[in-house]
Amino acid sequence: QVQLVESGGGLVQAGDSLRVSCAASGRTFSNYAMAWFRQAPGKERECVAVISGSGVSTFYADSVKGRFTISRDNAKNTVYLQMNSLKPEDTAVYYCAAGSSWRLRQGNEYLYWGQGTQVTVSS
Repeated sequence: QVQLVESGGGLVQAGDSLRVSCAASGRTFSNYAMAWFRQAPGKERECVAVISGSGVSTFYADSVKGRFTISRDNAKNTVYLQMNSLKPEDTAVYYCAAGSSWRLRQGNEYLYWGQGTQVTVSS
């Protein structure tokens, strides 16, 4: 089992930056690829970014490429999502998830999930 707890969400203005974090406990953190998903009201869940267990490989959705950066600190069992140049359309609940491969993009392929943190971007 892996327990995931997100933090760092909040209300910001368009153009601002925000970093959300996900702290993991349980099994060896570096064994898992980590992903950030988001879901806005009335919309499907979207895979925003993924990072491999070693941190070498990453994936970004086109909607966030160039603005968001995923990173991890395996010594601290934590994954981060740095969000810059935020837009109102980035408003969503952000979830972190742990999976077996950084190539996974579908939520149902991920094994463990956090409870989510709300990010709201005002215009």
